[in-house]
Amino acid sequence: MKYILIIIPFFVLLSCGDSKSPNAKTTNLDSLLVLYPDSIPLLIKHGSKMLKEFQYDKAFAEGAKAFRLDSNNIEARLFYADVLNNRPNRTVSDVLVAQRHFKVIIKKDPKNLKALVSLATTFSQQQDFDKSFQYINEALKINPRYRDAYVLKGTNYLHLNNIELAKSSYETAVQQDPKFFEAYVMLGSLYESENNKICLEYYTTAAQLQPKNTDVLYALAFADQEFNKLNEAKSIYRKMIALDTTYAEALFQQGYIKQWLEKERDLDSAMYFYNSCIQTKPEYVEAWHNLGICYLDKGDKANAMLSFRKAISFNPNFTLSKELIEKYN
Repeated sequence: MKYILIIIPFFVLLSCGDSKSPNAKTTNLDSLLVLYPDSIPLLIKHGSKMLKEFQYDKAFAEGAKAFRLDSNNIEARLFYADVLNNRPNRTVSDVLVAQRHFKVIIKKDPKNLKALVSLATTFSQQQDFDKSFQYINEALKINPRYRDAYVLKGTNYLHLNNIELAKSSYETAVQQDPKFFEAYVMLGSLYESENNKICLEYYTTAAQLQPKNTDVLYALAFADQEFNKLNEAKSIYRKMIALDTTYAEALFQQGYIKQWLEKERDLDSAMYFYNSCIQTKPEYVEAWHNLGICYLDKGDKANAMLSFRKAISFNPNFTLSKELIEKYN
């Protein structure tokens, strides 16, 4: 039987060991691992941190080591299987192996909620949503308030293109865990795709929960921009740059607002932001293109052509710049 892997968007369901390790409350996990290199709880704790930071190779190495040290340790098996199932370069074989591990865990511990939902995730990966919902519902019978079960339900419904049930599931997830900012972002994204202004409320809540998360701030700022709340958008973009001077998209959008959206166009300011964007990310094609249009509007055809040619040097198929080069040459 052939399986088709799908990407489970946005939410990575992670499992962390509950066992105590020597000085486990110490934040310096790296030093602790040097002292206790074969501590399974430490390997799981540090590996979970690596997985949350998207350092998949390190997480995999630590999960594999923990499992090798004690294949009978349920937490070690669970974490190892989670890494297999969540890393972005996973194969069909990885998912099948993870699936077998989760089944072993559930056979030993039928009420293990993390294992049940993680097993459901493997079936989602294989597009067997009936089976996925079966294990999700088993988890919810044990604990009707288990947040991650509702998260996966929402993700499944997204893949099935049932947006209303997806929104309902994510709503239920945040009811169980009001600090779960990722679900607020997902709800904001879903409502934004419907051009529903309520998305701003969800993004705002997410930004309040994660005030230094530039990706969350960008989602809110861009939605403000879409709904013509330009002052609010510009304020957030400035905050983003203060947090991360290399966030090219925030620079680009400020230029876009100055060039196209404000009543009084400010080409000099727009060009400043586009140049700042390009300095941060030279391959930002749209910034080169819009900079070229600024030059055209200022009557500087030579620099406009240079900007358009720079755009297509990074993307030869960028037709907007190609068309303007043909038009003005």
